[in-house]
Amino acid sequence: MTFVKTLRQQMITILQSSPMDKRDLSQALRISEKEVNDHLPHVAKTATAQGMTWQVTPAYCDGCRFTFKDRKRIAAPSKCPKCKASRIQGPWFQVIPPPAVDRPKILI
Repeated sequence: MTFVKTLRQQMITILQSSPMDKRDLSQALRISEKEVNDHLPHVAKTATAQGMTWQVTPAYCDGCRFTFKDRKRIAAPSKCPKCKASRIQGPWFQVIPPPAVDRPKILI
């Protein structure tokens, strides 16, 4: 029997390898960015529930380097509040697996 991963399980696996923005993730999975946007909150919740760390590197303005560090929404902002440019990069998402637990060896 072959086990096929769900789309969200595939997203978690991909995000464990390296940080990705929505565009990179949509290309890797061959789905639209809008679909990625819909799935990301669920992926974050699932990863956290499984003991993994959900990490978001904030978006920034490519014009003035303003960082959107306090932004909670997953969607990227449309323009910079500081310089009004629309050259926004990111945000990037990553899932960090839990640290390996060393189990004590039982000596018989």
